[in-house]
Amino acid sequence: MNQTATAHRARELLENVLGADASFRPGQLEAILAIVDDRRRVLVVQRTGWGKSLVYFLATRLRRDAGAGPTILISPLLSLIRDQLGAADRAGVSAATYNSGNHDEWRDIDERLAADELDLVAISPEHLGNPHFRAALEQMPRGIGLFVVDEAHCISDWGHDFRPDYRRIGRIVGTLPRGVPLLGTTATANDRVVADIAAQLGDDLSVVRGPLGRASLRLQTVDLPSQAERLAWMADVLPSLPGSGIVYCLTTRDCETVGRWLRSRGLRVAHYHSKMSPEERPALEEALRRNEVKALVATVALGMGFDKPDVGFVVHFQKPGSAIAYYQQIGRAGRSLSDAVVVLLHGAEDDAILDYFIDGAFPPEQALREVLGALESSEDGLTVGAIERPVNLPRGRIEQCLKVLEADGAVFKDGPRYERTANPWTLDRTRIEGVTDQRRRERQRMTDFTGGRTCLMEFLQGELDDPSASPCGRCAVCAGSIVAQHPAPAVVAAAADFLHGAHQRVLDPRKQWPAGIVGVGARAIPPALRAEAGHVLSVYRDAGWGRLVHDGKHRDHRFDDGLVEAAALAVLDSWTPDPPPQWVTAVPSISSPVVPEFARRLAVRLGLPFRAALTKVKEAPPQKTMENSYRQARNAIDAFRADGSQVSDAPVLLVDDLVDSRWTLAACAAALREAGSGPVHPLALADSSRGAS
Repeated sequence: MNQTATAHRARELLENVLGADASFRPGQLEAILAIVDDRRRVLVVQRTGWGKSLVYFLATRLRRDAGAGPTILISPLLSLIRDQLGAADRAGVSAATYNSGNHDEWRDIDERLAADELDLVAISPEHLGNPHFRAALEQMPRGIGLFVVDEAHCISDWGHDFRPDYRRIGRIVGTLPRGVPLLGTTATANDRVVADIAAQLGDDLSVVRGPLGRASLRLQTVDLPSQAERLAWMADVLPSLPGSGIVYCLTTRDCETVGRWLRSRGLRVAHYHSKMSPEERPALEEALRRNEVKALVATVALGMGFDKPDVGFVVHFQKPGSAIAYYQQIGRAGRSLSDAVVVLLHGAEDDAILDYFIDGAFPPEQALREVLGALESSEDGLTVGAIERPVNLPRGRIEQCLKVLEADGAVFKDGPRYERTANPWTLDRTRIEGVTDQRRRERQRMTDFTGGRTCLMEFLQGELDDPSASPCGRCAVCAGSIVAQHPAPAVVAAAADFLHGAHQRVLDPRKQWPAGIVGVGARAIPPALRAEAGHVLSVYRDAGWGRLVHDGKHRDHRFDDGLVEAAALAVLDSWTPDPPPQWVTAVPSISSPVVPEFARRLAVRLGLPFRAALTKVKEAPPQKTMENSYRQARNAIDAFRADGSQVSDAPVLLVDDLVDSRWTLAACAAALREAGSGPVHPLALADSSRGAS
């Protein structure tokens, strides 16, 4: 088919999808012709809403009509894949996806691929290493017709959302048969990212790049240092914002807190993050599409590819780590609207959270070598749980190390077990240091952005190296304030009260010891030795009581009387343990009397006796040095003993300052019960676990 004929057919397909009056945007038809007729490798860098998916769907249909094999689409998020499959159907493209949530459909997809009945298969980059998928590819009678990398900035170390699994793509691209076209798409790539993508996808990569300004967006930044002020601002302002929209938070914890607060103020909102089940998230996305909620309060799990053209506003509870990431997220708003509101709130905790993400982006070299060493010492490979025994690292860090090592080709996964390959491995320290330094510079640029000294849209376009950047005339810097900057004092006070109780929750007891623990009998903890369901007052260092816990532990060396009152009210009112405790004891510390002293004051407030029923074994190392569940449990079991002369057979309140793994409380409860105590009710002042954030 010559280019004239291809262009004519492409226009027919476009009208079928979008209607008789539809026309291509600048660059769309050129990209399609380069893929279909020239079989070239193309990178499309265009603003959100430009229609990048339309390019690969129409190119797929044209390639299939010409006798080519199916398109393989690499896409980073399930929500993005769901949207793409719906769009594919509207474009006359038969599509399916392999993912962890649809195992029951894999056999049917295999058969349709083998019968050449599918036009497109969408997968996550993690799935590229799945043996089942590789075997399915080998059964395709016409091979791969088009290879698409959506959100291609993820392939770059310098991209705002780099993912180790995307590094597989560069190796796969090198094995594609000659003449198989390739398409990469992104809205968020500056010159550095484009150069890195080209280095991995091929020097012959053609770049189709357009202006990135978004005329429909009105941008403003608002400085509100405390979480209470920002919560109050949203309660005041969100009802007046146009239509429905998205509120972005940096952490899942803040997502849930903001969602609960707004619902308590009568707003119809829901929270959305990656820890929610695959069944919950599509329903929430659909509720936003149908305007059944005013907003989804979300982490970046609701990001790339979520398709609702009439999103009326995007609000950020904290600032993102880079201007590029921010541009990508606000790109959800105003695709089909002439006017949408975008507000960036920023506060005192932003930089600390961002530094945590930057510092944790790459596992330390020592951690990588420890994991590699454990695998090298095993003949048959190890599961993640088995690696925890010789390697004193958190499970999440071990999994992160394995992901990096697998992407580097140093290990491979066989079922649940990981094995060392024969490939040599060295750490690219220069790359890691360079990326880390760049992310710190990007964080500083976001601080510059919130200062609001130049046009906000022009600033973002400049960070993306857009040569068309110019003042927008619509943002708060260009045209004056769009939304109120100061919430009502009464609402701020109500938000502060809410935060004091926002993170109080049930503390579920441990019911079994980790696999491999010696000396505890059966793995299941007998009911007679378990703690009861307990209570946590706060999240460590967070707004509310969490800051007082931190200050009392590290600055004042005494917990504030307000914490005594809050703990007493929890026992007497909001928690009300059953059967009620008749005495109080504390988790002891060799180095500090802070917790027992607090427990004594709490006992006086409750009118109960305090008994020093537990002792700490001196030779046991501090629990905070134990990094994973196996080691935490082993250390806690060895660390505490109950003094039978101090133990009462009545129900007891067991007090500790911080709870993380819950193994200390499990071991102390077992020791107390073995010594003759009644039911043990744990009370912790703050949750310091990684999962709390």
